[in-house]
This record gives sequence, C-alpha cells and structure tokens, in this order.
Amino acid sequence: MSSTSEDLNPVQDRAAGALLGAFIGEALGVGPHWFYDLDELQTNFGSWIDNYTRPLPGRYHDGLEPGELSQGGLILALTIDSLLNTNGYDEGDFCRRFESEIFAKIDGTPMSGPGGYTSQSVREAFLRWNANGGNWQDIAGPADSTEALERTIALGAFYALDLKAMATAVDRNARLMQNDATVLSMTVAFNAVLALLIRGRPLDGDLSGALMSFAKKRELPFYVSTTGNLAPPESGRANPLKATMFASPDALLSPSYMARAAKDPTIQIEPAWKVSLVYGMPCAIYHMLPAAYYLAARFCNEFEAGVLHALNGGGQNQVRAMLTGTLIGAQTGLAGIPQRFIEGLVDKDALHSRVLKLATSMP
Repeated sequence: MSSTSEDLNPVQDRAAGALLGAFIGEALGVGPHWFYDLDELQTNFGSWIDNYTRPLPGRYHDGLEPGELSQGGLILALTIDSLLNTNGYDEGDFCRRFESEIFAKIDGTPMSGPGGYTSQSVREAFLRWNANGGNWQDIAGPADSTEALERTIALGAFYALDLKAMATAVDRNARLMQNDATVLSMTVAFNAVLALLIRGRPLDGDLSGALMSFAKKRELPFYVSTTGNLAPPESGRANPLKATMFASPDALLSPSYMARAAKDPTIQIEPAWKVSLVYGMPCAIYHMLPAAYYLAARFCNEFEAGVLHALNGGGQNQVRAMLTGTLIGAQTGLAGIPQRFIEGLVDKDALHSRVLKLATSMP
C-alpha cells in the first residue's frame, strides 16, 4: 500500500516538504530563467511572477510547458529513484541511470538534452566521459556552480538523521562531476543545514553553532581548531581534530549570518527579491547560497513569499528558487506548501509519490 501525507511522522513530512519544495522552485524558474536585465524580465513576465510560466521562444528551456521540470529537476528525480532502488546511495546505480537518462541524450552543447539546457559541469563531465570510453574516472571539472548541490538535495533529505553518512554520500556524488574544494564544502554544508531543518531545528543565529558542534564530534568532516564560540584554542595543547575532508568550517558558519541579517530590524532588503542584487545574480554557488539562506530564514513559514521573491530577483533565479523552496519546505513540511503549486506541476502525482516514498524510506 502506498504512503500518503497523513502517514508521515514530522521528520518524514519535513523531508518530503523539502523535496517537493525543490521541484516546485525548479519548475517555477523554467519560464523566466536567466534574465539579468530586470527591466527585460518585467517587460516579458509582468511586475510580479506568481506562477509557472512558459519559456519564451529561443530562450532557455524553449519547448517546455508551464510547471514542467528542466534538467536540474529531472536529475534530482533520477537521484531519488536511485536511492529508492538500492535503499541508499549506490554510486554504480546512480552512474548507470545518469548514463541512460542524461548522457545518452546530450551532445556536449548547452542548448540540448532533457529540459532544454545542460549545465556546465554536466557538459564537461559528459565530454570527458565520452572521451574516456564511458569511464567515470577523472571526469570532474572546476565549475563553481550548483549542479551537484541540486541533485544531492535527495541525499541530504534521505540521510538527515545520520550526518556522517550524509556527508560521505553527498561528497562522493558531488565529486563525480565537480572537483573544486570550495564548491564541495558548500555543497556538503548546505545539506547539513537541510538535515538539521528536517530534524526540526530552526534556521536562526544558533544553527551554525549546532553545525560546528557536529564537526567537533567528527560527524561532519570540517576542520575545527577553535573552542566554543570561535574562541582561541587552548594554549599548549595539540588540536586532536584533523581535517578529514574540508580544511575550513566557514561553509557551516554562513547560514547563521544570513539568518541574523534576515531577522535584524536594522538591516532592510526591500522588497526582498532584491536579495539577488545584494548577494549576486550569477550562477556561482557563493552567490546562490547566501540568498537562499536569507530568504529561507526571513520567510521560514511562508513558502509562497520566499520562493516567489527568489524567483523575481532575476539572474540564476531557477536555482535560487529551487534552494529556497528546499529550505522553506524543510521547515513547513508538506502542509505549508500551497496546493496550487503542487497542482500546477507537470507529472505532479509521480513527483508527489516519489517524495513520499523517499521520506518513508529514510534510515
């Protein structure tokens, strides 16, 4: 018998909310994706985009319908399916699915493949994989964008109750196609934030302290040399913590700074969509995460407001909406997601069933 929303416990409900929030944010961005001229964005889509839209002819994702997923959403669905098939992260199963569902349908150029656009790190990995005769070894590249993060949301949700397993799975999967150490650390850190939100912790000024405590217990693989509250290490004592993966814990510290900014009455970003101008409109992960953390903290109980402000900021608004939808969905659960966004998704029943299955399969 298949699960329903009513069958979920609170942790499972927040995990399902995060995943469905990711799909909704990704699909909302299909139409107005990558307008860096905000006047042009508003000329084509109006002063406030509040629903799924159709891409303009000749632009990114041309040919998709309103509410349809583009490649980032399709790869997230692929990752969920792999987890469900093997009851956990199995790199071989993931790679085989990626070969048949993505690599077999792209040619290394941007405007091709499922979803109407193939991102940089996927294109580069495909070209190396193809040149290597289908071998996945050493095909990762230095792209500083969010492709790995978008799909590893599934791993962050699935392993939310086991941070060590989460970090290992996310890192392994991300390294298949991206090899920049900063990108990898920020990808693992985002999923650690997601895991704590799914557990029920708020996205606030204390969240980073909790993340640091897990790092000190070696449940998160970030090097930590300081004592409590970033105080100096004890003089004369060797630091027993060794860097097992990431040399700096700074990616764990960022979320609480953005959360404090969102709650500080003396700091005003109005309207909130202008967060894209504050933290940056380009695709790099170091532009995307601060904006998503800020919006998810400011609109922690307002899924619609948070996701739409992420969307209306232009630039890489698809990823901004996807990550914001993930973090707010992890705080509100499924009940906090407006039904109209669910109903407007193409293949809504399959997507809803997929997230419920993953949530009820969490170890």
